[in-house]
Amino acid sequence: MNWFVYILECVDKSLYTGITNDVEKRVAAHNKGTASKYTRCRRPVKIVYLEQLENRSLASKRELEIKSFSKKKKNDLILA
Repeated sequence: MNWFVYILECVDKSLYTGITNDVEKRVAAHNKGTASKYTRCRRPVKIVYLEQLENRSLASKRELEIKSFSKKKKNDLILA
């Protein structure tokens, strides 16, 4: 099963990074307000970056790496 690291852009232009094995379902949950406390009050969200990885462990490690990036570095990743 493939896993994905994703970055969402919230309505306030902030960025949220997460992982999932079902992108459509997860983004829908964010937009319903049931996925995370952070995005609940920043809806709607849209996906701006998606990276596929082989397993959950790799996805979690990549998520932590991306979360440590500055906003500029995240924006550079999104635009790449």
